[in-house]
Amino acid sequence: MRIRRISKQIPANDPEYPKQPPILIFNASTRLEGISLNAGFSLITGWALRMAGYPVIHFVCARGMSRCVLGTDRTDPIAAPPCSACIKTSMNVYRNCSVRAFEFEMNKALKEKLNGLSLAQLEKFNYNGVPFGGLILPSLRWILRRHHLEDDEDTRQLARHYILSAENIMREFEHLLDQAKPQAVIVFNGMFYPEAVVRFLAKRRDIPVYTHEVGMLPLSAFFTSGEATAYPIEIPDSFQLSRKQEKRLDDYLANRISGKFSTAGVEFWPEMRALDPAFEREMQAYKNVVPIFTNVIFDTSQAHANVVFPHMFAWLETVLQSVHAHPETLFVIRAHPDELRPGKESAESVADWVMNQHVLDIPNVRFINAREYISSYDLIKAAKFIMVYNSTIGLEASILGKPVLCAGKARYTQVPTVFFPQTKLDFRVKLEEFLSDDLIEVPKEFLTNSRRVLYSQLFMASLPFDSYLKEEKLWKGYVGVRNFKIDALKAQNSSTISTILHGIQKKEQFLHES
Repeated sequence: MRIRRISKQIPANDPEYPKQPPILIFNASTRLEGISLNAGFSLITGWALRMAGYPVIHFVCARGMSRCVLGTDRTDPIAAPPCSACIKTSMNVYRNCSVRAFEFEMNKALKEKLNGLSLAQLEKFNYNGVPFGGLILPSLRWILRRHHLEDDEDTRQLARHYILSAENIMREFEHLLDQAKPQAVIVFNGMFYPEAVVRFLAKRRDIPVYTHEVGMLPLSAFFTSGEATAYPIEIPDSFQLSRKQEKRLDDYLANRISGKFSTAGVEFWPEMRALDPAFEREMQAYKNVVPIFTNVIFDTSQAHANVVFPHMFAWLETVLQSVHAHPETLFVIRAHPDELRPGKESAESVADWVMNQHVLDIPNVRFINAREYISSYDLIKAAKFIMVYNSTIGLEASILGKPVLCAGKARYTQVPTVFFPQTKLDFRVKLEEFLSDDLIEVPKEFLTNSRRVLYSQLFMASLPFDSYLKEEKLWKGYVGVRNFKIDALKAQNSSTISTILHGIQKKEQFLHES
């Protein structure tokens, strides 16, 4: 009802006779029913653009994919998606909007080409100059909850469905590009295959593409002309924190250390426990303690992280060699809490790796699984140094003054904040150096830069949408629309809207001081 009321008041949107080229918006991979955070960001952004005089066209799926990402049931990957409920939601959300809906039409010639291909061949499949295999790979890994895909018929069939659907999106979106000749395209995430195809096609025509993801603060969004899951931010050397900003960051960290935070509406820490006395006594029996913080292997951020090692488990296998060589050090492997999030449980987990590699048979290893809510910050305090792949806690540990050895490209490694060797050999040498030396000298710039980076990510790059959206209490990660007046969508009344419009108009970073 609120969407209906607000949308009726938004200025008319006539893409047939626009005064300027339209902006296309596409977010087929962020919701089925209801309004997810990113669907909410997209809706509000579309309204705000129209309030500012931009024509907007929403590219909307109407049974346009034989299998979509969120509509895939990983326990039955070949089951058809729930299109009727999704279409009904789209009809409600995009009231009084200009919509270009697309349906699925099978490319029979392409289907014949795909039949009989192995999974490895499907992953490398190119067609009409589009690397469909590479574009669908992050989606396959995400929905199947694993990095190493199994070459079985279910996986191959799902890959074929995704490629056929992606090719259909290509034909439909190319036609829309030809007709609309847009000035820009806005997509969710840019990593799931529907949006990845759209982003690829627009960039091939040199059309600016902006991606968005959930920001680091509640009900906040991150917009970028790059890849949102990589969280690219350029921080000028001249930017230094004021006393007020320093205090604001310290207050945030104090809450974070106590477990008072959520990401995308999900609270990972229902409780946060201190180290128990038995564990503390165990640590004291060793010369050094080195925590190892892992990530979720199928997360879309991993595609950006895998620059030194091919994947996170390859890194862990390298670390395991040093574990055997240094019995005087206690290594504490911590699984990410998202590995066992209900409905998103990893099919290729660190817990499985620990079991398969017989890691617990090694005397100087302790494993903390995803549902052991032991304080990571207590581990950091007890550590000689910590190791991360691309976890945000590496940035926090650097702020806490600990040496951090990072193995994957992270959202903070573009600035000197942690030790980040650029080759496998350099990583092994640096790890041996850290384990053997009595003192690890940390460059002073790491602390200053870490605070600058984290502050920028939190309070400049995370654009608040809490004036427009509110969390659904019963459906985590989903939102409702607040009862606001449409004047709140004008740039002069909202720093968030002003930042988004400025970023599109000037082709600059979407940063502001909240």
